Amino acid sequence: MAEDQQATDTKNDQPYKPSSPSSKLDFGSKWSYDKAPESTEHVEVDERYELFIGGEFLPPQKERYFKTINPATEEPLADIAEATQQDVDKAVKSARKAYEKNWSKLPGQQRGKYIFRLARLIQERAKEFAVIESMDGGKPIRESRDVDIPLAAAHFFYYAGWADKLEYAFPGKKAAPLGVAGQIIPWNFPLLMLAWKIAPALATGNTVVLKSAETTPLTALKFAELCQEAGIPEGVVNIVTGAGPTGAEIVNHPDIDKIAFTGSTEVGKIIMKSLAGTDKKYTLELGGKGPNIIYEDAAIDQAVEGIINAIFFNQGHVCCAGSRLLVQEGIADTVIRKLRDRIETLIVGDPLDKNTDVGAINSKQQYDKINDYIEIGINEGAEIYEASCELPGKGYFCKPTLVTNVGQSNRIVKEEIFGPVLTIQTFRTPGEAKEKANNTPYGLAGGVWTDKGSKIFKTGQEIQNGVVWSNTYNQFDPTSPFGGYKESGIGREGGLHGLYPYVNLK
Repeated sequence: MAEDQQATDTKNDQPYKPSSPSSKLDFGSKWSYDKAPESTEHVEVDERYELFIGGEFLPPQKERYFKTINPATEEPLADIAEATQQDVDKAVKSARKAYEKNWSKLPGQQRGKYIFRLARLIQERAKEFAVIESMDGGKPIRESRDVDIPLAAAHFFYYAGWADKLEYAFPGKKAAPLGVAGQIIPWNFPLLMLAWKIAPALATGNTVVLKSAETTPLTALKFAELCQEAGIPEGVVNIVTGAGPTGAEIVNHPDIDKIAFTGSTEVGKIIMKSLAGTDKKYTLELGGKGPNIIYEDAAIDQAVEGIINAIFFNQGHVCCAGSRLLVQEGIADTVIRKLRDRIETLIVGDPLDKNTDVGAINSKQQYDKINDYIEIGINEGAEIYEASCELPGKGYFCKPTLVTNVGQSNRIVKEEIFGPVLTIQTFRTPGEAKEKANNTPYGLAGGVWTDKGSKIFKTGQEIQNGVVWSNTYNQFDPTSPFGGYKESGIGREGGLHGLYPYVNLK
């Protein structure tokens, strides 16, 4: 922090001074943030990345490449190979060979050693992975450094521990691996979603073919380097890159035994139709429109911080984001006023600056979608309140936004926006809160804020969500299962539950 009472204009390259209409939060006249950029000198990003098949990097059969873009600068980072049907088939054959000749026959203790090694390597290169994640995806370095990368390592540590203990995970039954798992991950948590899928698959004796998201492939390809460094047997982990058609080739490949997908509900429905009539197992972790219920007896200041974290963490690019605020009528004005004050203090800007709270929107496509929904909300009669912060002149950035004067029928309330936009509704009774919370096709996650334990349990039991947080939000742990109901998906990832989709029990 720097004392600088004359620096008031961000356009003149002066330090940013967060402030708000409330005098209690008027920091601008007292102090400011100096820039605190994370160094990129230790990071190596190649000009071109190939496909990782059979333990080595191979060019795509049709020699097609696409660019991955830094959303904060709109500048290309690298050329990425585009896998087609021949490449996916090669990767599946490599995975099948490794499964039959090596990996499935290894004792669990040996598999565990390899997975432990991957976890330690992620820790050793955590700073590099964090910077690349922020460069490629736009998320603030604080989140990549303190959440994404440590949690990814923790998942590998956790499932490494299960590799030689499956007889205790499934008492009285023998767990056999499925074979080859096809895995498709999204762009909002690239390395973490990779860990959620690869770690339990390897622990249970399966081999994998994983496709990263087309806008955020870099950390998955860097993870492939770790597989080489860790000495993972050839073909156990295969990583292909591309867009929707590449993912479709994985889903429809006849020699894949299991599909794990995290992404939109729309694509999830397509995958379910494709898998109908086959014997493939599948888990789908899809969209959400999480209700965050604030009762009038809640600790309001604590709840406000929880609301901010629930919706503005990772720019709102979170499937379980608390994007629908349901606040009891008696405290609604107070909560909304405090939220308006609080979003004025959020710093929107360079993802690699350690001061940044809200980074860049992941892509131009997602940026346009968010702005389209805000326009839809205005046309529906909603009242829009945006933070008054200055946005960088380049890159895809959105201001934190609050939306009031909306009802259950508004599209902006019903549909997943996947951005830093919070809709706010009121309720009078717990019954009304639960009715509004459940009046959605989604059922992934939600939150309850109250100082009454009985109200937490009763509300939590009646909300149709896979996860309900109490007086907190966005708390993740590798020992805890995660997944949804209704159009938010099928199956669970994480914890002991995360082993079931990758085994046949006899």
